[in-house]
Amino acid sequence: MKTKGLAILLAFLHLQTTPITGQLRSELFSNFNGSLDDHGICTCSIELPDTSFPVQKVENLEITAHALTEKFEKELTKVKEYTKTMQLFEQRLLNLSMRIQVMEESSIAYNKLDFELLKLEVNEMQKLVTELKASFAGSNVIIDQLELEIRNMTLLVQELESLDKNNILAIRREIVTLKNRLKECEEFRGQNNTDPFIPPGSCGHGGVVNISKPFIVQLNWRGASYIYGAWGKDYTPQDPEKTLYWVAPLNTDGRYFEYYRLYNSLDDLLLYQQAQNFRVLYGEGSGMVVYNNFMYFNFRSTGDIAKLDLNTNVITLRRTLPNAVYNNRFSYAGVNWQDIDLSVDESGLWAIYSTEASAGNIVISRINDTSLEVLNTWQTIQYKPSVSNAFIVCGVLYAIRTMNTRKEEIFYYYDTNTKKEGRLSIIMDKKLEKIQSVNYNPLDHKLYVYNDGYLVTYDLSFQQLQ
Repeated sequence: MKTKGLAILLAFLHLQTTPITGQLRSELFSNFNGSLDDHGICTCSIELPDTSFPVQKVENLEITAHALTEKFEKELTKVKEYTKTMQLFEQRLLNLSMRIQVMEESSIAYNKLDFELLKLEVNEMQKLVTELKASFAGSNVIIDQLELEIRNMTLLVQELESLDKNNILAIRREIVTLKNRLKECEEFRGQNNTDPFIPPGSCGHGGVVNISKPFIVQLNWRGASYIYGAWGKDYTPQDPEKTLYWVAPLNTDGRYFEYYRLYNSLDDLLLYQQAQNFRVLYGEGSGMVVYNNFMYFNFRSTGDIAKLDLNTNVITLRRTLPNAVYNNRFSYAGVNWQDIDLSVDESGLWAIYSTEASAGNIVISRINDTSLEVLNTWQTIQYKPSVSNAFIVCGVLYAIRTMNTRKEEIFYYYDTNTKKEGRLSIIMDKKLEKIQSVNYNPLDHKLYVYNDGYLVTYDLSFQQLQ
């Protein structure tokens, strides 16, 4: 610092000893005078306005400037660190936003509707317990215990709704357990239990006479946007203990069948675990069905039935269904692209469709599941586009129609065994507005219904043979 001050002082002294003329001289000096000595040499005397140079001030100024520079550099370093930290948090926020988006779009995301549906199920269970309590013959200890557990479950649902909604899976498993226990209680209500026991796969009954309340299993694995599709349980008569479940949501256009999942048990389905994911490129509509480990569906933009091996995800056979219309010519009411609806009953594979010759009325064909050849065909007088869906039990077609946004009616039947048809009225409650597909399983006597993206089951009741 002193070296710099000395340099400034020398520069100033150099200025003092440098010849100055003209206007510059008059500006720098306040006054001057001169005289000649005896040898003719001019001697000048100059008085400067301020003869003292502010060296100390310059040094102080330099010290201050240096201190400010260091402080500035220190603050600049902090700004750079803050910038890096902000970039890091910005990336973490972006990652979090992406994770939330994935959760919202994934199949395990639950919204307010899920909890409303859960509440409805719990309320229905509460009503059933009340009815059981009034009609149960014998000790009410078990009923009281169930009532207490359902009350606790109601509180748990409310708690889950305000906390982690993904824990809904745990409560749903509890509901399944309680419903099974309630069903056991119903079976032992004495005189109130009038439903005959029908062995799995048996047709020893007089037809469908009633249907249970809907039981919502869960939302389909692709999410709430996939409101069209089908699901069910494989019917393999040779292996009645088999529990292969399949879920096939259509793409959001409601037409193309492209992805499906297989689950080896109901628990796997409920927990979205150990699922096998597959893709096909040629399916159309939600009229598919699974029988003997093969999936049967309408081949895209044709009147063909395709047979898909679930072990290899390869089509092993494809055959045209004679005279069947396609490309949304005569689909169900409110459900497009289901011109060919495949069904399974105790005897095997069926096709429900229409032809131009039938003018849109339902045609039923019994299909050889090995060769896909038509074994027999029946014509009905029921117009297919006025039906919301249909299923077959023991060779009898049952057609469903919409009554309102909360009720359907099984209103028509055609018996291929006797060629008789007629009207009936079995009210079928539903949780959401539209039923996209119905599949019957002869082993458990359940309907597997795809209801606006939700997987729903119904238990069928049969008339006892006289």
